Amino acid sequence: MDSSTLSVFRLELYACFLKSSDALMNTVDALLTDCTATSFVELSLSPCFERKWHSLYKTMKKGKVDRDALQKLFAKYAPKPAERVVLAVDASSIPRPCSGTARDRTYVHASNLPKGSKPVVSGWQFSALSVLPEVASSWTYTLDNQRIESEKTASEVAARQLEALVPLLPVGSLLLADGGYGNAPFMRLTEAIDCDILCRLAKNRVLYAAPPPRPEKPGAGQPPRHGAKFDCKDASTQTAPSATYTGLDAEGQEFEVCAFSDLHFQGAHTVSVTVLRVTRHGAKGTERDPRVSWFVFAGENLPALCTIPAVYGRRYSIEHGFRVDKQDLMWEEARLRTPEGFQLWTDLVACVRNQLFLARDIAVERRAWECKEAVPTPSQVRRAMPGIIRQLGTPARQSRPRGYYKGRQKGDKVQKATRYKTVYKAKKEPQNTNPVV
Repeated sequence: MDSSTLSVFRLELYACFLKSSDALMNTVDALLTDCTATSFVELSLSPCFERKWHSLYKTMKKGKVDRDALQKLFAKYAPKPAERVVLAVDASSIPRPCSGTARDRTYVHASNLPKGSKPVVSGWQFSALSVLPEVASSWTYTLDNQRIESEKTASEVAARQLEALVPLLPVGSLLLADGGYGNAPFMRLTEAIDCDILCRLAKNRVLYAAPPPRPEKPGAGQPPRHGAKFDCKDASTQTAPSATYTGLDAEGQEFEVCAFSDLHFQGAHTVSVTVLRVTRHGAKGTERDPRVSWFVFAGENLPALCTIPAVYGRRYSIEHGFRVDKQDLMWEEARLRTPEGFQLWTDLVACVRNQLFLARDIAVERRAWECKEAVPTPSQVRRAMPGIIRQLGTPARQSRPRGYYKGRQKGDKVQKATRYKTVYKAKKEPQNTNPVV
């Protein structure tokens, strides 16, 4: 893409800011161009931020973004591959274990804790929907990143994101997700969405075949919804596969893919799915390198069985995208008190992320020891952004000095901030109003 595309994107992005639009645009440009900042408040030292340091926090408190318009803008400039758009959805944690004044924290997954510790901490969790690159890398394009509220589940938020954004994308989208979405509630919520879904499946899942037809008899009651049981961990319950493929992977190791069609989950009997079993004979058989992996597909256009491992392998690009957001763009470094403020900061990080994606072909700043032939990284493109933004300019208006705030007056009483307990999210059981016969 050329610089004119990025310039038009920035103008339309500025129109999505409803309140404190100039300060929000300055914050986006500061994060986009300042590679030396290591904390949120240091963005105020950027030449692109024309305000005092406390305006950063004031902007996160009073700023407002039209999220519907922002979703449409991101979908408009999303990459359009030759075949079909491959999406990924995943939940990412923002740890806040010591933020007692942060509202609506839940227990979220935490990595790299000491051995024997429970891998959970207090914090917020966000559901990210991204477009994946054709070759696995950190060049993901963010369509939406929304906080998972304490009364919602990751599946519910992901389904709501797909419902809003899939109609804005080219026909023929494929969603890749991990095992947290390979369940009946997610399949039931996404049944009416025009998007194929390929999810990881837990190795102890139990599904059912379609029930055999039976003649209608007066007073016979409701017909059964489930047929024979299909247990992933019990080979005796597994019927003959409807299709198989055996070949060699990129490393020359033999692998086998078996497809079992016309199955369904117990809580989603109206959604017909295909279960895929991938056996890699050269694997170590450990937790990180399993010999047998299970997947579930729901949709119309099942990828060729020979491509299943490679297609699902593209999902891990979203993990690399999270790493860039957190390490380079300081996504989790902003110490904001309210979830609304952190949602606004998350949207700004997504704006910067997508501008880097649009500018990846314009200019790249490589250092002497960096490979010239390799695909540029987001960090290399970000180092070149100050010169690009200097040429394009900013749609934000110049700040106007308004004097100094008088500060607290004599006799003012400052009350302590309200403390909130961490919300314990009980596991939701799928509601089934009709009994199973």
